[in-house]
Amino acid sequence: MTNCPLILICDDDPVVHESIGLYLDAERYEHISAYDGEQALQMAEEKQPDLIVLDLMMPKMNGIDVCRIIRQKKSTPIIMLTAKGEEIDRILGLELGADDYIVKPFSPREVLARIKAVLRRYSERETVDNNVLRFPGLEINLNNYQVKANGQIVPCTPKEVEILHMLAANAGQVFTREQILSQVWGYDFFGDTRTVDTHIKRIRQKLPQENVLWSLRTVYGVGYKFDVED
Repeated sequence: MTNCPLILICDDDPVVHESIGLYLDAERYEHISAYDGEQALQMAEEKQPDLIVLDLMMPKMNGIDVCRIIRQKKSTPIIMLTAKGEEIDRILGLELGADDYIVKPFSPREVLARIKAVLRRYSERETVDNNVLRFPGLEINLNNYQVKANGQIVPCTPKEVEILHMLAANAGQVFTREQILSQVWGYDFFGDTRTVDTHIKRIRQKLPQENVLWSLRTVYGVGYKFDVED
């Protein structure tokens, strides 16, 4: 991440760009603008922003599809902008790997605070020494957001990697859904615990279940833990 973060704002409303841009300018953040989904993808690829503010409803391609395509290649932090009543789309966006969401109408000050929080979390992760965890037949690498099972890359979203890494780094410890939301999405994130259940389900579907010495377990009534056999 650069000393002067570059923020890509993706929204079809010029007022959104102007209001958020003023607050970013005050913090000396650089920012660029995209006004439709296709332009958002192009600029995400060409400009390599440090964070993307992404509206769900945009011309040419919606934010869900933009998020999905970006997550196939990049772990760039994404904050989604949603309108009231778009809960299903919001949850889907988070499942695809968005880092946070903000409901419209919002204050630009709130957007700036969320941007700072997400950038701070990513910066902290980059300085952690135990970013690569290894177990028999399993490697979880938070440096390149890559999971390998029996030497083969397992395609995972950034949030799936972060959840698996967090649980595996604390093997044997039980985490509630709320704790997982707080530690992976951040303490200032107020999300639906169903998002955690969906992520855990998808992680299990992607990892081998037989002839392994580790497991992702449900502790009924409490939450989840990562177990390793002696």
